[in-house]
Amino acid sequence: MTTSDSALAFGHPEARAEASASADPRDRISLRDHVVEADIGAFQKERGHKQRLRFNIVIEVRPTPQPLEDDVDRILSYDRITESIATELATERLNLLETLAEHLAERLLAEPQAMRAFIRIEKLDVGPYALGVEIVRSRAEVPVRAGDDTLHPLVVYFDNAMIHAPDLTSRIDGVLSSGQPAVFCVGLPDLPRPQTGHRPTQRRVDLLAIEQNAWVLAARDPRCVVVSSRTEIDWAIKRGRSVVWAPSKLVLDAVDGPQTRDPVALALWLAEEMAASGLVLHGDVSVPAGSRIPAVKG
Repeated sequence: MTTSDSALAFGHPEARAEASASADPRDRISLRDHVVEADIGAFQKERGHKQRLRFNIVIEVRPTPQPLEDDVDRILSYDRITESIATELATERLNLLETLAEHLAERLLAEPQAMRAFIRIEKLDVGPYALGVEIVRSRAEVPVRAGDDTLHPLVVYFDNAMIHAPDLTSRIDGVLSSGQPAVFCVGLPDLPRPQTGHRPTQRRVDLLAIEQNAWVLAARDPRCVVVSSRTEIDWAIKRGRSVVWAPSKLVLDAVDGPQTRDPVALALWLAEEMAASGLVLHGDVSVPAGSRIPAVKG
């Protein structure tokens, strides 16, 4: 690596943007040394402890075709960058800076003016140094967002009896006949579970038991693919596909996640998080009261 290469690698993302600009460079806006605290990290010792993250971001934007007239609504505001950071950190707890950077790039490149994003995120509290990642993404690399009508799935709950029912296939046929993507949720298996006598660990045991049942459902119908992350769910829904939810990752990583272990309450929480079109309950369960999502018995 030459001296100039090294300087570019460790310089502000604006230097990389300038170095890789075309002969007709775009306008750029930047955010420097924006520091926030967040609960992030793959190691157990990082959970429950906020640490400082430093963001340096450059967004290349297309020139405004009409006169600005000193109107903030005609530009990509700096506030949109800081708001996007805050939104991504509040959406779910993440393990990796790489994931946070990818999510942030997708959100920023959804802005009409944004064409290319340079994002550097660093952890400042891991030692006497900063550790971080830097990515460059362009609008052409970001998947096109589906229309609103495909982003509101149907959440369908099966209790344990329904999973083993002889008519399970026909029930799934009925759910999918409308062409609307569905997220299937399942209850607890009718098997003894370890009892820890400790609420937080018992919650994890019960969540894993629900996930075991998700794999039982998947074994009964090949259309039921088990997924655990919001990214996997979003990917499937945007393509009109249906999945079975394994809840532990999404529930435990949520910033303000549900504290309940009740499978129906978890299905309702997911439906509200996904802005689902409805919640359909199959089995010996009651429709939750006070739901913001239309809930019916199947």
